[in-house]
Amino acid sequence: MTIKKKLFISNILMIIVPVLASLLAGLICIGVVWFGVLHRNGLGYEDSEDFSAAAATVSSAVEEAIEAPEDQRDQKLSDLTGLLERSGLSLDVSENGVSYYAYGSGAGQELSSAASQLTGEGVVSSGGSSIYVHQLTVNGQTVRILLAGTTMTPSRQTLKAVMIGMFLILGGVVIISILITNRFLSRFVLNEIEDALDILSEGVVQIAAGNLDYRIRYTENDEFAPVCSAFNQMAQRLSESVEQTRKSEESRKEMMAGISHDLRTPLTVINAYTEGLLDGVAKTPQAQKKYLMTIHTKAEDIGKMVSQIFLFSKMDLDDYPVTPERISLDRFIGRLVDENKSSWTEKGLNVSFEPAAASVTADPAELRRVIENIVGNSIKYNDRKPGSMEITMRENNGDITLTLADHGPGVPDEALSRLFDEFYRTDRSRRNPNQGSGLGLAIASKAVRRMHGTIEARRTAGGGLTILITLPTIDDDKTDTEEK
Repeated sequence: MTIKKKLFISNILMIIVPVLASLLAGLICIGVVWFGVLHRNGLGYEDSEDFSAAAATVSSAVEEAIEAPEDQRDQKLSDLTGLLERSGLSLDVSENGVSYYAYGSGAGQELSSAASQLTGEGVVSSGGSSIYVHQLTVNGQTVRILLAGTTMTPSRQTLKAVMIGMFLILGGVVIISILITNRFLSRFVLNEIEDALDILSEGVVQIAAGNLDYRIRYTENDEFAPVCSAFNQMAQRLSESVEQTRKSEESRKEMMAGISHDLRTPLTVINAYTEGLLDGVAKTPQAQKKYLMTIHTKAEDIGKMVSQIFLFSKMDLDDYPVTPERISLDRFIGRLVDENKSSWTEKGLNVSFEPAAASVTADPAELRRVIENIVGNSIKYNDRKPGSMEITMRENNGDITLTLADHGPGVPDEALSRLFDEFYRTDRSRRNPNQGSGLGLAIASKAVRRMHGTIEARRTAGGGLTILITLPTIDDDKTDTEEK
């Protein structure tokens, strides 16, 4: 149940419970007063005149019942019980001094003895109680009718006191019911809020202590459920961010180690050959030229490496300008293969191309660099002379997948996911930096992502490495702006 619903129920109960308690208390008070009236406990007629008038009226009804035929007399007397109850009177009927019908509790012994001395009709009163006596002769028999009741002069004051007492009782009941209801309902609502806050607080403490794998378990379907869910999402993103930072730091350290290693090797060669020239080791012009050519080659290697590092850094900072345009991908790659096929063949790699009509949006220079880096990688690591690579295009749900599969030595399975990391080589000892800077595939990966595509590496069936590049296509009915 949501907290909103609980608050709504609490507000309703805060009204209903005191009202019901007040009604119950009122009914009890009314019942007590009614019981007192029925039993004449402190309530009666205002004075003896009122009593005499009421008693005379009732006496006339009793007299009519007595004068009825004997077989009907008892029934008619019984029919008078309602009148006697409403009048608050007790009745005693005697014939020749012997009582044969009575109703109610009667009067006290002292008052009854005084009434026995009366003949005819009269009233005897004492201590707030009165007896009305009426004597008559019926069928030659002396019949006495005694009606007993109470008279009380201060009845209004009594009623006033009773009413004040009732209001005090009702007020007390209302206050007590409000206090009890408020305490119960406060616990009813606040317990859930406190429990949820305790759970959130524990989560914050765990995260602050570095336990980023901690997740809140909250099963209630209330307002705190989305908060706890958002907390878990935050913890998940924080954990992923910390893990990404850790990986970035490891990558940075590896990159720095790679740069240092890859620069040290050609610099060592340059220094050695320079010292050889200075020391006169190369005495002939042919030897000197060989030394200078070696120095020149290593300087070019360093220049290429620095250019690659500069390009990667600019792409990593999104500070590398691109000029995307619509490209007919099959014609673009077809021309690229035709232009470089003979050169790649001379280096030991035969490249074939299977086109499929598709157009993409990309920077031509970046796309060319991606293809050349992948083909260049296959040439560098090819251990079969001649090697081969098949470039194919396949349409897939509005995207185009470009597959470049070679049949070289391939890479271990554990290395597939890291091929696109900067300065990563499957040669973990880095004993052969001349085979590349380790940035070619990393640059290709960044370039593909800038084209809103994906790139992945797989093992080629039968041995080798396959690179799959997937790019979103555009409608072919637009004008082709890339014809070069």
